[in-house]
Amino acid sequence: MGIFSAMLGNAGSVSQEDLLKKYGQLLIDNEEIEMGFKLIRDTFIFTNKRLILVDVQGLTGSKTEYKSIAYKSITRFSIETAGTFDLDAELKIWVSSELQPSIVKQFNKSVNVYDVQKVLAHHVLG
Repeated sequence: MGIFSAMLGNAGSVSQEDLLKKYGQLLIDNEEIEMGFKLIRDTFIFTNKRLILVDVQGLTGSKTEYKSIAYKSITRFSIETAGTFDLDAELKIWVSSELQPSIVKQFNKSVNVYDVQKVLAHHVLG
């Protein structure tokens, strides 16, 4: 992921091995990381059981919030693909009965947003 893309807040893929090393302690028995993405300091992880959002807070980054969202509480989601002049794709996720999306993430062109949609669809619709 290029520094310019990271500065804009676009997410890039992170290997399952790297995610497991850093966040393996968050997983429960029989939970596996399927896919993960990193923004500048934040990370979001799709497991076979839930979506984990890692929000690094403050100037020093010493405080971190780990938000866990069960797939069954996701009521809808959308993807918007990158265009010719638009450098990023966007994912929106609505949790429960909220009117506005609870989660909005942008991806750089190195991420296949259709793969992200497929993981969400598999867990939310399956």
